[in-house]
Amino acid sequence: MTTSYKPLLHRYAVFVFLWTVLLFVFGALVTSNGAALSVPDWPKSFGTWFPSLKQLIQNPGSFFEHSHRVIAGVLGILLLIEAILIWLMEPRRWLRWFAAIAVGGVVVQAVLGGEVVRKLLQYWLPELHACFGQIMFAAILGMAVFTSKWWVSERPMIADAGSPSVHSVAVVNAVVTFVQVFLGAGFRHQDMPIWPHMAGSLAVLGTTIWITVVLRRRFDASSELTFGRVLLHSVIGTQIILGVAAYWSRLTTVDAPHPMPVMIWLTVIHTVFGAITFGVSVFVALLCYRTVSRNGAVAVAKGQQAIAG
Repeated sequence: MTTSYKPLLHRYAVFVFLWTVLLFVFGALVTSNGAALSVPDWPKSFGTWFPSLKQLIQNPGSFFEHSHRVIAGVLGILLLIEAILIWLMEPRRWLRWFAAIAVGGVVVQAVLGGEVVRKLLQYWLPELHACFGQIMFAAILGMAVFTSKWWVSERPMIADAGSPSVHSVAVVNAVVTFVQVFLGAGFRHQDMPIWPHMAGSLAVLGTTIWITVVLRRRFDASSELTFGRVLLHSVIGTQIILGVAAYWSRLTTVDAPHPMPVMIWLTVIHTVFGAITFGVSVFVALLCYRTVSRNGAVAVAKGQQAIAG
């Protein structure tokens, strides 16, 4: 179905996406400061919806835990508003239902967060909570992309004569990156050793090289896919450097009586950038599906734009 670009809706979707990044920052601050379960009850904090600053200061780590809950609650409201706006403004039925499912996903994520508190970090619930958060992050990113002017513009598609298809390679890269997020959560919550996460980083590096080589060899003429390739290269390289720095900070502060600032902030940045890396892998997959034909089309000449309607 043909649709027109709605700038206010798109800007609001981008704002919700950025708010989700803020939520990841405070979630990482909770784990990096060892603040999980610093607030013993849920959904209230210390028996009230609005604990005093004195209560939060007297209980170490509770400021981060409670702030994470507040930001998550606001995200739920923002996402509900976004879904309502999409239902009112968007003629694309699939996008309306996608937004509705995303709202349901936020509810599931909130329940998982509550179960983490009630079950005292048992049964791999923290990892499930972290990984489902990544799925929601991808969905919220998707709505920002789907409402963009770039996505709704009518432009020609590019043919893909290679095998396997670029769509398959991009999806494999995104899936492997998601598995790496799970392995990182397992290590961060002390439910698995570091080596699976290290092995996962090599797997992500391998699939990233694969997809970027495919993009360069088959679609070097497309400015959009070239942008996606360079972006993916950049975030993966940065994330590997951050991972080494974060692990170094853990090793050098292992005997500290409490989490040290250098370890906290390097871990937070590495964790949040990991979410962004997964988001970029999803974004590149969307680029491929929106730009490259799956049933044979005439390739664009070098320098042309290439996006489907």
